[in-house]
Amino acid sequence: MKSNSKLANNELKEQFELILSYWKIISLSLIIAIFLAYTFLRYETPQYKANATIKIKDEKQSQKLPSLEEVTSKGLFANGSNQIIDEIEVIQSRSLMNKVIKKLNLNIQYFSQGQIKELEIYKNPPLKLNFFARDSVIHKVDTTLYIKVVSASKYLMFKDNGKSLLDRDESLGKSYNFGDRIKTGFGDLVIVPNIGKHAPMIGSNLRVSIVPVRKLVNRYQKRLNISSESGSSVLKLEFNDNIPDRAIDILNQVIREYNTDVILDKESVIQVTSDFIDNRLQAVSKELKEVDFTAEQLQKQNKLTALSSQANLYLESEKATENKINTTANTIELIGYLKNEISEKNKSSDLLPPNIISDANISQVTKTHNELVAQRDRLLKNSSEQNPIVINLNNQIDALKDNLSNSLDNMERSSKITLNNLNREEARIRGQIYSAPTKERQFRNIERQQGIKESLYLYLLQKREESAISLGMFSPNAKTIDQGYSSYFPVSPNPMLTYLGAILFGLAIPIGSIYFLSLLDNKIHKKEDLVKILDIPYLGDIPRTSKKAKLVHKVDYSPKAEAFRILRSNIDFILAQESGNSKKIFITSTTAQEGKSHTSTNLAMSISFSEKSVLLIESDIRMPKILDYLNRKDKAEKGLTDFIADKSIKPEDVVLKTEENSFLDVIPSGTIPPNPSELLMSDRLNTLFEYFNKKYDYIIVDTSAVGLVSDTLLVSKYADMFIYVVSADNIDKRQLVRIAQPLYEENRLPNMALLLNGVKVGAMGYGYGYGYGHNPQKNKNKKESVI
Repeated sequence: MKSNSKLANNELKEQFELILSYWKIISLSLIIAIFLAYTFLRYETPQYKANATIKIKDEKQSQKLPSLEEVTSKGLFANGSNQIIDEIEVIQSRSLMNKVIKKLNLNIQYFSQGQIKELEIYKNPPLKLNFFARDSVIHKVDTTLYIKVVSASKYLMFKDNGKSLLDRDESLGKSYNFGDRIKTGFGDLVIVPNIGKHAPMIGSNLRVSIVPVRKLVNRYQKRLNISSESGSSVLKLEFNDNIPDRAIDILNQVIREYNTDVILDKESVIQVTSDFIDNRLQAVSKELKEVDFTAEQLQKQNKLTALSSQANLYLESEKATENKINTTANTIELIGYLKNEISEKNKSSDLLPPNIISDANISQVTKTHNELVAQRDRLLKNSSEQNPIVINLNNQIDALKDNLSNSLDNMERSSKITLNNLNREEARIRGQIYSAPTKERQFRNIERQQGIKESLYLYLLQKREESAISLGMFSPNAKTIDQGYSSYFPVSPNPMLTYLGAILFGLAIPIGSIYFLSLLDNKIHKKEDLVKILDIPYLGDIPRTSKKAKLVHKVDYSPKAEAFRILRSNIDFILAQESGNSKKIFITSTTAQEGKSHTSTNLAMSISFSEKSVLLIESDIRMPKILDYLNRKDKAEKGLTDFIADKSIKPEDVVLKTEENSFLDVIPSGTIPPNPSELLMSDRLNTLFEYFNKKYDYIIVDTSAVGLVSDTLLVSKYADMFIYVVSADNIDKRQLVRIAQPLYEENRLPNMALLLNGVKVGAMGYGYGYGYGHNPQKNKNKKESVI
């Protein structure tokens, strides 16, 4: 467990060091992200939030507690919650927002254009547009006016071509005076300037956008959010807009329009009752006039003017009976009126006049019917007849109408029976007054009809007055707790969140890219990568240098020279000195272009600088490069292949001396043969090594790549040690595991050790401390030159 934990910590440390090695890229990415965030905040239009709070009144709320069955099936606050949801839908409806936009003229927007962005002007715009067309036409117009103020009395108007005023030629604009009548495709238009401190500045560029109301409805609907707590009738309204004052005005207007809409719904019930009463009054007034005229004619014809002397003939019982007959007849008449109102199909509204008949049951049913009709009509404003709620309400309304009709039929039958009984009672009383003249009885009948019509007329007048009084007594459905208000602090974009997101984004992109690229990376970059995948001794590493500095020098303090000195020491530590025998060091790699020849040449030179004799043999006869590294333009006529192929050639004949270094000799590859592998199998190669075994301290052999050809394996038996060169940032890890590890495990390359070539200086640790990466002699020369 400790080993796994330590391994995980090491991997985490390596990842952290890898990320830190790209600190410049990460810093640049972070700076760019912060700059982009600053630019976004600088030019993005901020959004502001306005809030308002209202309370929905429940006028139908009953004081009685719900039954246990209702609580179990629907919940304690089910009806109230449904009502609040319905009211929220009404407030968020398109029709209501349509009224708000038209009332506030939000479809006309004014903008002041600047060099980079334009600023919308909501309150007190510099210009005012007066239209001669109807509002219904203006609410459908979709156009943009570009205006440049030339002077206090003149302006230029440009056609809408999608370009800013700053990019237009003034000669293309049409000149007008403020107050001129301009003809447009949607009607005539007059533009007048504002006065005072809000007057337009000379040279200002203005854009007036006229948008169809239907387009703005969707836009503003989405910005209006309404929320409420469960079981509460308090609604919280929120509206986001780039102008806080406009957001406040919209919320306040939404509340006003909602209350107005509710009051109109309530007043429509009273209006239906008033219309019904007015119609009945006209009919009763006409009938009353006819009865009065008949009574007048009867009195004139029969000269019935001294009727007061006959008052004693009427008994008190007859008077009481007559009063009952009048009341019953009135009731029957009103029942007929109400039944006709229920059965009439072509009415503009299904509402019924309440409180016409003095019966508690009928009045309650009528009131319930009107409430359901009003609720259905409100839903139909934003829905259709196919809505399940509307269908349910229609079914309830029809059921109430049937119930009311049955009740009226029963009441009418009962009233007729009562009226018949009263008439019989009156006839009995009249029979007792046998002495009353016939003409007086006729006049009495007419007088009775007169009393019935008069009492009905007075009753209808009373009801009309009650309706007129109720018409102005309705209160708004929504009580305003808090009117629209705003903190005038932008809610978006949030500077803190924007900068935080930019920092996270600026760090995440380079770090994430580095991490994922490291996961996909199969190359060897440093010692840890090599040791992790191969269980082979590690000899050292060579730093990456410029192509110009191919060879090390005797007086050389570069990281590369120091690396070869360390490599030389490590080789001496591994290979114990045998008296009289050379240390034969073979150098190979997996593939070409990994630095075998470079390593062989520089290692030979570094050892020779310590005054040890070195023989450098170029056995890579397929791709020889050593003479190029040594800058020997005079190519040798004979080499290794010539010695092997021609037995007449002696070993010393193929040795090439270096004039500048007496301790270093070279055997070049020679002529490139057609059969390299067969040539290297010759015994002449053994003769060569035996001949030079006692003559040099070191024999360094540059061999072929073992991953490409078998040449190296053919000569491996002559080696005391193999240096396996691995090129950093070049060789694939999988290829190394497949080739290098089996060679070591099978001991096919004696004393095999790894050398990492071309490592970045920062990954090795060179270039710091005294002398590392610096040339003291060079610094000394600089100081002397300054002095």
